[in-house]
Amino acid sequence: MKYALLDRGDRLSRELAERFHDLARQRGLTRDESSPEIVLSIGGDGTLLQAFHRFRDKVGSVAFVGVHTGHLGFYADWKKDELEELVQLMATVEPKTVSYPLLRVEIVTDGGTSVYLALNEFTLKSVDGTLVAQLNINDEPFEMFRGDGIVVSTPTGSTGYNKSVNGAVIHPHLEALQIAEIASINNRVYRTLGSSLILPKHHHCDIVTDPEEPLAVGIDHLVMQFHEVRSIICSVADEKVQFARYRPFPFWNRVREAFIGFKPEDAVQAAQKRPK
Repeated sequence: MKYALLDRGDRLSRELAERFHDLARQRGLTRDESSPEIVLSIGGDGTLLQAFHRFRDKVGSVAFVGVHTGHLGFYADWKKDELEELVQLMATVEPKTVSYPLLRVEIVTDGGTSVYLALNEFTLKSVDGTLVAQLNINDEPFEMFRGDGIVVSTPTGSTGYNKSVNGAVIHPHLEALQIAEIASINNRVYRTLGSSLILPKHHHCDIVTDPEEPLAVGIDHLVMQFHEVRSIICSVADEKVQFARYRPFPFWNRVREAFIGFKPEDAVQAAQKRPK
């Protein structure tokens, strides 16, 4: 088993990374930063996003595993005190691999075309203030947007920025993308649907802005500025990201623990204590 490792860079994460390397050597795992089979991140969900973009060109041949130095996350499902168990399983067990959809973002400018993959989301805002953009679905005009910005998310990213602007949470086995508004302005001139849109894999959306308006573009944790943008085309990517699961941790359990907090046994105990 060949692995690569990326840590968050803080003291605890670096110490855990060294501990993992020691345990891996004892178990016969090989560190290979150029052609790994498993990519491990130690830190949090943000660290795994960095690991994804570092190995984006190998997304079809690697599987990701996350170790969280704080609470469990949506991507990092191993705790900091479980390294020995994780290494043992990596050395002895063939993991179950789950594949989740990615977002393809094609940005067309006067200077050429750039293509990106997003694990969580793509965000679009104006550098100068209010964003004005025409949204087309499958090459047909749909609405004219005016507001703070637009978020286009993957199903796994639906629990992030998308949820904070009242988008829906989508199970990551659904091959879809979601478009959500950030503080839209609605009047007689500019009118939007006012709710998020969920498009299937065979659909795409085009965002058309004034080419003279400089744009702030976010691809997961990466933030860039673009000028002379003619259109931005968003679709479900042909590629998928793979995660190595050495133990089950269902998606809805992650959602419950992240946003609701109680466990099933807590609900049973509460019901038992309820006055009859």
